[in-house]
Amino acid sequence: MKLMIASDIHGSAFYCREMLKAFEREHADKLLLLGDILYHGPRNDLPKDYAPKEVIAMLNGIKERILCVRGNCDTEVDQMVLEFPVLNEQIYLCIEGIEMLAVHGHKPFPSVKKRTVILSGHTHVPKCEEKDGIFYLNPGSVSIPKEGSAHGYMLFEQNEFVWKDFDGNITNEFR
Repeated sequence: MKLMIASDIHGSAFYCREMLKAFEREHADKLLLLGDILYHGPRNDLPKDYAPKEVIAMLNGIKERILCVRGNCDTEVDQMVLEFPVLNEQIYLCIEGIEMLAVHGHKPFPSVKKRTVILSGHTHVPKCEEKDGIFYLNPGSVSIPKEGSAHGYMLFEQNEFVWKDFDGNITNEFR
């Protein structure tokens, strides 16, 4: 299974379109969204082409291929307009023998066993680090990247995580 992992769209129609173009180009089976789908949040400037209603229509168009966890900017109102579950605090996945926990990252991480991969967004900064046998990976942000990082996403396939920008350039890898 090929999994595309993205976070922090924050209502940007422009970058949601870029993400969905990459999703189709990559031929991913599922799109895992790590929260902050529609609202830009009080600490962020409006992202390019802020148009949550357009984002709603685009994502609802592929609803059967989306997995999603709730971000700190996601609310019950968002669930009323999005046709896939968006209020899960966490999702556990086991793909190709790799155990993963998907969260947004704005709350303390739950306890997991060693060798688990924790996938989180929230910081808008791509990350790949190991601490005490647990792997912490962050795809960065689709629409509002920080610390000089690119607008981008992550892929998981054949026990490998790859970070890419929307031009398809690899920016990091983890096996």
